[in-house]
Amino acid sequence: MIMQSFTDTLGQVLRAIAANKLRSFLTMFGIAWGVGSLLVLVGLGEGFRSGQHRQLATLGNDLVMMWNGTIPAVANQHTGMRPYELTMGDAAAVSQLRELRAVTVELGRSDLYEVSQWANTSSHVMGVEPNYTVVRFIPMATGRFIDAADLANRRRVAVLGFKAAALLFNGRPMLGETITINGTAFTVVGSVGKISRGNNDYDDQKVYVPVTTMQELFPLKGYNIPQDALTSIQYQPVTKGEIDAAVAAVHRVIAERHGFDPAMKDAFYEFDTIQEEKMIGAIFSAMDIFLGGVGIVTLGLGAVGIINIMLVSVSERTREIGLLKALGATKRSVLSQFFWEGLLLTGISGLIGIALSAGFMSLLQMFLTDKMPGWDPPRLVPWSAALALGSLVLSGIAAGLYPASKAAQMDPIEALRRE
Repeated sequence: MIMQSFTDTLGQVLRAIAANKLRSFLTMFGIAWGVGSLLVLVGLGEGFRSGQHRQLATLGNDLVMMWNGTIPAVANQHTGMRPYELTMGDAAAVSQLRELRAVTVELGRSDLYEVSQWANTSSHVMGVEPNYTVVRFIPMATGRFIDAADLANRRRVAVLGFKAAALLFNGRPMLGETITINGTAFTVVGSVGKISRGNNDYDDQKVYVPVTTMQELFPLKGYNIPQDALTSIQYQPVTKGEIDAAVAAVHRVIAERHGFDPAMKDAFYEFDTIQEEKMIGAIFSAMDIFLGGVGIVTLGLGAVGIINIMLVSVSERTREIGLLKALGATKRSVLSQFFWEGLLLTGISGLIGIALSAGFMSLLQMFLTDKMPGWDPPRLVPWSAALALGSLVLSGIAAGLYPASKAAQMDPIEALRRE
């Protein structure tokens, strides 16, 4: 009996909605558009967040990169600056710090010429240590990376980046083959998978060799540069995400070894993926909160619109309500009819908005994934869908209860007298 009563009520609700097709469509379109816009906007923000996270992950997680710098004569002034080069001695001193869990080095040059028996190119030749793969993101494709024996014996071995391998060998077998770097023969012992995204393929053009071999054959050029000079020291803090103590300790060691005050921040040239990710996360969290607030306000306005439409519907159907009550309809049955009408209008239009926005974002993912570096296509974010559904339920209840209570309180005699 209860199920039959609910079925009858639902049938009356659907007939009432169908009787006012245009009004119902416009009301539902407004709600669906608001929900869909909310989800797409939040999805765009999350796409930028995940894209930036993936972009930083191609460098390495929890990473600080320090390069050669210049020491100002006076703090915060860029006159009379004295350059200094990081060295293997600096790296050894930094690696003793208990605030760090890993330290690695780079010695890079982009003015060297690589030749295979099939092709030639000018890639970025990097002298590195075996633990480079621990600190940096280096997905090996074939063979092996530089090892401790290569470093100790100053072997002339090379690991090719994704694009460097494609340029020099073009799909041919490369392990054990020989290339020359500025006329010196190197044996290829491995190749790296694709790292870069989009058109920025700098990391894919690298050729990795032992740093000791690099210092012996291709040291940094310039006046008064030490033989063991490097281009970069890179490290990770002992506690993941806790960077302040690690940076302060490294600054103290480098400043002491090169004769300047560690408080001179301009003397350090570095990039910190941890702070960068925190900043990006804070920006997009604020954006999510803003967009979520806008979405809730939009849905609230939609609920006000539905309340208004339902009040108009109650006014237009005054005689019908009076007739129903005169025939024995209870306040509860009248209340149920108008309540379910408001809730269904809101709920169905909201679900349509969620479905359409999810479909639209799926199409964007299909066609735009990996097309733009630093950005991922928008995706349906579960918390935003839950927020939309929760707001819709509250909006639907508000949109149904008030007009329904107005209808249920009508006196049948007064209702029948209305024109």
